[in-house]
Amino acid sequence: MTNPVTFGVTFIPKISKTKNGTAPLYVRITLNGERIELSLQRRITLALWDEHKSRLKGSSAETLQVNRSIDRAYNQIYESFRQLQDENKTLSAKAIKARYQGVDEVSKKLSDLLTYHTVQMKTVLKPGTLKNYRTTEKYLYEFLKNKLNAEDIFLKQVNYRFIVYFEYFLRTYVPKVRRHAPRNNGVMKHLERLKKLFNLAQRLEWIEKDPFAKFKLKFTKKERAFLDNEELARLINLPLTKSTLIKTRDVFIFSSYTGLSYIDIKHLTADHIVKGIDGEQWIYTSREKTDTPVKIPLLPIAKEIMRKYSKYDEVLGVLLPVYSNQKVNTYLKEIATLLNLRKKLTFHVARHTFATTVTLSNVVTIETVSKMLGHSKLSTTQIYARVVERKVSEDMKTLKNQLLTSERDQISKRR
Repeated sequence: MTNPVTFGVTFIPKISKTKNGTAPLYVRITLNGERIELSLQRRITLALWDEHKSRLKGSSAETLQVNRSIDRAYNQIYESFRQLQDENKTLSAKAIKARYQGVDEVSKKLSDLLTYHTVQMKTVLKPGTLKNYRTTEKYLYEFLKNKLNAEDIFLKQVNYRFIVYFEYFLRTYVPKVRRHAPRNNGVMKHLERLKKLFNLAQRLEWIEKDPFAKFKLKFTKKERAFLDNEELARLINLPLTKSTLIKTRDVFIFSSYTGLSYIDIKHLTADHIVKGIDGEQWIYTSREKTDTPVKIPLLPIAKEIMRKYSKYDEVLGVLLPVYSNQKVNTYLKEIATLLNLRKKLTFHVARHTFATTVTLSNVVTIETVSKMLGHSKLSTTQIYARVVERKVSEDMKTLKNQLLTSERDQISKRR
């Protein structure tokens, strides 16, 4: 038989600290004879205090405000007591106070979660991914400071309303420097990272409820830019004089015929070129982003570009001359102007070009393309590598011819 628990909550003004007819209001928590007091951080008019009811008398603005604070404090303290009971924690007046104030061992703050993630994931996540998390963290702290007037917040205080307010903050954010505020998919990416952080908090048992349970991330489906056959041919044959543009164009084309991302090409060395199952040269590497192994047969144009820059492997230990990501995209913008290309030309367009124009449009199966791109899910490839209209047209012509042949056969049999 368990021993009965005596628990009480009493509100009292601290008479010893009376000043100008007001005194600070305290709450006393009593458990099995042990008691502890804490301030409610407000002063009350002593003349309005009803000692028997532990409330202010009357209906003045002060009375209504103070009595609401008393009710709220009582409910929160009782809830802290109930939580400790449900969790089979050691009950004490001190433990109840700590839980109420959010300073016990389970009451972690958002900063605790962000710090834990940064430290623990440093050796797990790629530098680019960690950089994105740091950006989300920056927005979170700015949101807390400017919108909630707080330096930090307890994890248990993060709820659906917090998420919605943070989303609105991101959508209406005005950068201090000359750059765009996050657009819809950018906003969703920040919220997606926050969701992953709270999934981590749940696994660590720092929170019980998922604040994202009723929140749905809504990404906007975007058309993936790629170069068609005519545009790719014009780029390959474009007369260029600047060394920076020539090198950037060549690396872009290499990506268009291998499907490798910018960072994977940047780290490509002679050790990644091996003899494949067919006796030809293949690229054996792992994607920097996901560490997924990829094996890609080298097409003639990719081999030619490698031969062109063979000296780079001898001198710098890398296969190709790859500038910084920022410079590459700047040079690609200049190349797009020379091509009179209306599409926005970024390095990732080359990866899409490999998936669509170079492979899928030339009857390479989507399963094969998926393996060469290093995707773990076929659905990812379907997003990156849509079948172009020309391929659809060709497939339908083939079907039409097959149907016509079948109809002619049927007619001839009936005769």
